Amino acid sequence: MKQMCKCFSVVFLVFAVLSLTAYSPCMAVAAKTDKVAKVDKSNKLAKANAVFDVKKMADMSDFDPGNPVIPTGDTIKIAVVAAFSGPSAYNGQIYYAFAQWVAHDINKRGGIMVDGKKKLIQVIKADHMSKPDQCKKVTERMALQEKVHFFWGTDGSHFMKIINETANKYKIIAVNVTNMSDDLMDATNFSPYAFHAAFSTGSAARGLAYYYGQIRKKETKFYILNQDYAFGHNFADAFKKGLKEYYPEAQLVGEDYHKLFLTDYAPYLEKIKASGAEVIFTGDWLPDAGNLLKQARQMGVKIPFANTYIDEPNYLNETGVEGTKGLVNISAYFDTTPFFKTPEQIKFYKTWADQAKKWQTPPYGSIAFTHATANTAGWIMTTYWLMSVIERAQSIDPEKIIKVWENDSFQYINGKVVKMRACDHKMILDLGVTEFVPPEQQKVSMNIPPYYWFKNASYVGQVFKIPAAKVLPWMDQKLDRCKGKNDWGE
Repeated sequence: MKQMCKCFSVVFLVFAVLSLTAYSPCMAVAAKTDKVAKVDKSNKLAKANAVFDVKKMADMSDFDPGNPVIPTGDTIKIAVVAAFSGPSAYNGQIYYAFAQWVAHDINKRGGIMVDGKKKLIQVIKADHMSKPDQCKKVTERMALQEKVHFFWGTDGSHFMKIINETANKYKIIAVNVTNMSDDLMDATNFSPYAFHAAFSTGSAARGLAYYYGQIRKKETKFYILNQDYAFGHNFADAFKKGLKEYYPEAQLVGEDYHKLFLTDYAPYLEKIKASGAEVIFTGDWLPDAGNLLKQARQMGVKIPFANTYIDEPNYLNETGVEGTKGLVNISAYFDTTPFFKTPEQIKFYKTWADQAKKWQTPPYGSIAFTHATANTAGWIMTTYWLMSVIERAQSIDPEKIIKVWENDSFQYINGKVVKMRACDHKMILDLGVTEFVPPEQQKVSMNIPPYYWFKNASYVGQVFKIPAAKVLPWMDQKLDRCKGKNDWGE
C-alpha cells in the first residue's frame, strides 16, 4: 500500500521526526533565514524555499492524540483518509496522531492567514475501512458534505488512487504522505491536484540496491517477498532494476507475493530457508511487516530483511535484540548520523518524548510512540510542508496551492532538503539506509542520553546517505507535462 506507506511502519525512528524541529507556519522563507544548510552549490538540493523555525513552535504541553482539541467553524479542513477500523486500523491511528500534532502546533500559534483571514486547522477522520467502495464513499462525503480543502492519505496505494480521483473530480488538493507507488503519478493516473510527497517505489528499492552493491558489498543472494498488489510488484520490479544498475553480480534466488493481512507466512519462509538467500527484500507494511518478522524468527529464519517498514517499535521489542539485529531499513527522513546535531533538534525531540510519557489512550501509550519514527518523521515534515505552502500561497484556493508547491523546496530540521518536481508532482530527496544494531551500539545515532533507542530491540545504527541523483523518482515520459525533461524535471 503505498507501499503502505505505508502503513506506517508507523512508528519508527525516533521522533527524529520530531527531532525535526517544528516547522512553524510561520516558516521563514529561505532567503530570509540563516537556517538553510550551506551546501555545495553543485547540489541541486542545496537550497530550500522554506525552512523550519523551531523558535516559533507553540507550547505543546497539552497535546494528547487520544484527546485532541478540534476547532470548528470557518476552518481549514484536512481529511485524513485511512483505515480507522479493520485490520489496518493501527495505521489510521498513527496518521491521525501526527496530523493532529501539526494542527495543534499551528492552531496554538493562531492559525494561518488565508484569503485575508486567520484560520485554524481542523483534522477530520475519514475511515475507508480498507475497502475500495468505502474509500470512494467516504471521500465523496468529505468533498460534498464536509467540504474539506485537503485530503491526506493513506495506507494503501490502491486507496490513494481513489483519493486522487475524487480530488481531481472536485478540485481538492490530495497529499500523498505515505504511499510509494510510482504509478500513482503516471500518464494514466496523474492529476494536477495530487502531490506525491513521499519517497517512491523506484527510489526506495533502487536505494536499497545501491546500498548493497555500492556501500555494503557483502551479501549477494536476495529473495523477494512482497504483498500481492500493485505496490508490491512495482517495488519488486524497481529492486530488480536497481540490482542490474548497481549490483550486477547479485543473484535473485526467489520471488513470491502474498495477500494483504496474511496470518501465516510459513509456506513462503520455508521456501526462503531452502533457497540459500542471504537477504529477504520486502516492502511489506503493517500489520504484515511486523507479523512477517516475528514468524520468521520463530521459525529460525535469521537472515536480515532489507525493508522500508519493518521498524515498528512494538514488533521490534517483542522480537528482541537478536531477532532485530541486522535489519536494513531505508528511510525518507534519515540524513546522516548522529541524529541530533543542533539544540533545536533536541528541543523538538524532547517536546514529543516528554508528552508521550503522559498518553494513556491506546495505542498512544505504547512504546511505539516513545520516539516516533523514521518514516513517520518524514510524514510529519510533509504535513508541515503543506502548512508552509498554504501560508506562502496565503490561500486555500487549489490553483494557488499548485502554483506555490510545484518546484518548491523545503528543509527538514535535520537539514535535509526535499523538492517537488513540477511536471509530475513527485518528491525528490536524498535517502538514508541504516542497519539495526544492539542497544550498546545505538549511540552512533542516538547521541543524547540515554544513548540508545530501545533496551529490548536493535535499532538505528550508522546512517548511509543515498544521494538523490542516484535514485531519482521514475518519470513517465508519456505524461505530456514531462516530455523532454530530465529526471530532475529540467
